[in-house]
Amino acid sequence: MRYIALFALMLGSPLALASTECTTADRSTWQDPEQFQAQLKEQGYQISKFKITKGNCYEIYGFDKEKRKVEIYHDPVSGKAIKTEIED
Repeated sequence: MRYIALFALMLGSPLALASTECTTADRSTWQDPEQFQAQLKEQGYQISKFKITKGNCYEIYGFDKEKRKVEIYHDPVSGKAIKTEIED
């Protein structure tokens, strides 16, 4: 019973449901996904996976120019990196 209550608290927690939010701008203002990925590749990124998140981010999984494994959330309007996770 204690575990059920703990699980319910976790589900109600903002941290449990938190996601990275990148923009509220209309999708017509977003950069073209293919062109955006091409720009990243020109900068030395290797993209293994690309997706659009529920938080309206362009999210990439792959490797940066130093060959480190990365997960990066980008604002699809400005292209700015909002959140970066690097695995050494």
